[in-house]
Parts: sequence; C-alpha cells; structure tokens
Amino acid sequence: MRDATHALIVIDVQNDFCPGGALAVPGGDQIVPGINSLMEKFPAVILTQDWHPADHSSFASQHPGAAPMDMTEMPYGPQVLWPDHCVQGTKGAAFHDDLNTTRADLILRKGFRRKIDSYSAFFENDQTTPTGLEGYLRTRGIDHLTMVGLATDFCVNFSAVDAAKLGFAVEVRGDLCRAIDLNGSLAAARDGMAAAGVTVT
Repeated sequence: MRDATHALIVIDVQNDFCPGGALAVPGGDQIVPGINSLMEKFPAVILTQDWHPADHSSFASQHPGAAPMDMTEMPYGPQVLWPDHCVQGTKGAAFHDDLNTTRADLILRKGFRRKIDSYSAFFENDQTTPTGLEGYLRTRGIDHLTMVGLATDFCVNFSAVDAAKLGFAVEVRGDLCRAIDLNGSLAAARDGMAAAGVTVT
C-alpha cells in the first residue's frame, strides 16, 4: 500500500469511451481489470466522469455543417468537435460496469458547463476555470498522483500536465491507458507529458 500522500486518479472509464460507445477508444475496456487491481494499492482513489449537457458546445451536432473530429475555434482556443457523448444521466455517461466504483473517495464530474469543454481533471479547457480537485488533494495532504484511464492523448494527458504544473509528482501508467490517436495526438501527448516532468511507465 502506498502512503497517505499518494492517490490514484482514474480518468473517464465510461461506457461511451469503451467499445460500443459513442466515442469508443480502441481497447478501452481492456484496462478495467488492471485498474481495479491497482486501486488496492492506494489509500485514496479519485474517479473523474465526463458529464455533458445534451447541447454541449463541443458536440459536432451543435455546429451546422460540422462533422465529428472537425476542428473549430472557441473563445478559449482550438476545439475538437466530438460526437455526442457522455450526456448527463445516460448509459453512455455511466462508468463501465466492471469498474470498482466502491473504492472511490471522490467522483469528480467535469464538462458540465455548456460553453466550455473540460479534458483535464484540474481545469476547464480555458486553463483558468478550476474543477476543485487541486484543493481537495491539498487539504488531504496528497502530492503524488498516479493516473490511468481514457484517453491517453486527451483527458489523461491534460490532467497529467496540469497536475505537474501545479507541483504534484505525476506518474502515468501507460499500460492502463488507451489512446484515440487523432492526427498524431498520441505522440504529441507523450512529448508534452515528458516536457512537463510527468513520468510515463
């Protein structure tokens, strides 16, 4: 068991990101047993959950003439337009059935503000609006984070880099993540995490 300064952050292991889901990450369900086993080694476990309103601005369906995976400009910068996914209260937004959610000390929902997407567990995509996770971890005296989940090149990447910038020691377990790899996004994510001081194992 790791000591009380360590936490496991499980990123977005939800039905819509697993095979058969609206935004399926290849092999996304394969990491669930390993994540469940790893939970037993951590005194603190936090789950994040993508939690969008049905008319979220990051959905291609909200932009006439746009298709999923198109790029657009939002007031906060470039944004991928996604298929509708992880809509609040739907089966797609639920955690994968096999994920051990009973071990979670905290379930952090993100992406619930209609006009801004949220990849990171720490900040919305404007990089300034906090989710509150940093404060939760600080008040518990946690400063070492291990991250797993979906997807390596988006929500895991953004969460890991933000955590490192905030001064946390961060490890990403690459074997317990899976990637979308959109136009080279996986290689870019790996480079970005390394540059931020994140350890990818």
